[in-house]
Amino acid sequence: MYLGIDLGTSGVKSLIIDDSHSVVAVATATLTVQRPHDGWSEQLADDWITATAETLADLKSNASGPMAAVTSIGLSGQQHGATLIDKQDKPLRPCILWNDTRSHEEAAELSSEVNCGLAGSIIFPGFTAPKLKWLEQHEPDLFDKVHKVLLPKDYLRLWLTGEYVSDLSDASGTGWLDIGKRDWSPELLSAGSMTATQMPRLVEGSEVSGTLRDELAKQYGLRSGVVVAGGAGDNAASASGMGAVADNSAFVSIGTSGVVFASNNSYRPKPASALHTFCHALPDTWHQMGVILSATDSLNWFASTTGMTAADLTAELEQAAGGSIRAPSQTTFLPYLGGERTPHNDARIRAGFTGLTHSTERTHMTQAVLEGVSFAFRDCFDALASAGTRPKRLFAVGGGTRSDYWLETIATILGVPVDLAVDGDFGAGFGAARLGQLAVSGARVEDVCTLPSVARTFEPDASLADAFESAYQRYRSLYPALSSAAD
Repeated sequence: MYLGIDLGTSGVKSLIIDDSHSVVAVATATLTVQRPHDGWSEQLADDWITATAETLADLKSNASGPMAAVTSIGLSGQQHGATLIDKQDKPLRPCILWNDTRSHEEAAELSSEVNCGLAGSIIFPGFTAPKLKWLEQHEPDLFDKVHKVLLPKDYLRLWLTGEYVSDLSDASGTGWLDIGKRDWSPELLSAGSMTATQMPRLVEGSEVSGTLRDELAKQYGLRSGVVVAGGAGDNAASASGMGAVADNSAFVSIGTSGVVFASNNSYRPKPASALHTFCHALPDTWHQMGVILSATDSLNWFASTTGMTAADLTAELEQAAGGSIRAPSQTTFLPYLGGERTPHNDARIRAGFTGLTHSTERTHMTQAVLEGVSFAFRDCFDALASAGTRPKRLFAVGGGTRSDYWLETIATILGVPVDLAVDGDFGAGFGAARLGQLAVSGARVEDVCTLPSVARTFEPDASLADAFESAYQRYRSLYPALSSAAD
């Protein structure tokens, strides 16, 4: 049995898989985000421990047999968060999260000063490095007390094992890693006013990072000596769960944020496109991804403003559409609720609707939200193509896959088939458990990180291709107006 723990933005999910990769037990706990100022996003690191402990206690109570048989733990988690700890391993302040944009000026400064080819991308405001530059300027007393900087899941690892360790895929999102050499970069660290001694030790995601502390093993009904694998950042972990590990295998993640992800067998950065090129969770493998900051977040926001749920909104749209997607809405939504990464790298841009008329109904606006996020995925897909990566099909993962309408819209806008896996959990926690299996068993990657079976495929609607291309060009033309308004 193998345990995967995924530390997300909205909650912790722990699951156990067996040797055939069937999920035998799952437990979840919720988390909240604090936004004390516009553009800020924070969480208390100790809330992660509380939530993780809740899931482990749940598994002990409801799946004691599988828990007792667990031989390894894999970790996955939200990337980029700056968890700052002192010499007593106590957090100095709330963690500054991945979607926090307060350090956009510091990010621009770093991007202009460093060799972004080392970092795999431009330095985005969400990365860890500019957060520390912001801290140096605005909270210097705390900056001077920083003993170690840990990513969110690696703070969990410290609690589990007592070790300061990160894996290469998660460390890729700090802005301090030499992605090609797969090691901390003295040049990037120096530019960020940091030192190598403040960094955790690095391992591959499929390697052993430590063993579970005995007191925790006893507390949660686990055996002694359980191995804790390096694990991965959430997207690389999801790729491991989806089997997206071979060159050019790809998926689209429709979660809180959105990702178009492709695995690579070589290092192929293109920073000018605002594309991310990171180490994968597996040795000698990299990946490229375009990232948008508000995917299901956009739909959830619209649902909250209309007093509906996201599920009710999409069901209402699908009923109005009669079972297939409609021609593009004359209303356009730009999903920049908290800024954007690929391709704009714009922390100040904000969302907007255009084309509203007296006849605009709620279903038209829901359709526009789904299309706007899909157009943002098209931006990412085109950025991949500009770097030489052209996936011929995509698996889809994340909460947005509950909407057939959305999946068909994405397939049509991207012009490639979108596959939905058979019922099952193939997300980050599942991928983390697979990495744990690799760490403890020494099995071959291709035997563990297999592709799921396809339940359904959503083909592009060729009859609407031209109409959606025109709508996409309209969407692209609106960005400068919003950008000017943000200035």
